[in-house]
Amino acid sequence: MAKRLTVIKESFSHPDHVKDIPRLKRIIGQLEGVERMIREHRYCPEILQQLRAANSAVRALELEILKGHLGSCIKASARDDKDATFDKKLNEILNLIRS
Repeated sequence: MAKRLTVIKESFSHPDHVKDIPRLKRIIGQLEGVERMIREHRYCPEILQQLRAANSAVRALELEILKGHLGSCIKASARDDKDATFDKKLNEILNLIRS
């Protein structure tokens, strides 16, 4: 028997991350550049340097999205009368940080 999913309607909207798509496309371009470097048998430290730059860009994007989540979803759930909603949102973030 298939499980039924319960959808909880939240009284707030999620932040719009569409503005982050150009940034994401730049990261994808960086990684495609790393792929080219590997195919061209470039010097390992050059590849590593580009990988570190891409990793740094991903972390910066991650922090931007986290900031949006904290400023909207977490803040709204903290205002909610239901402690369970806030606790759930907080635990989601803590689990992401721990992993």
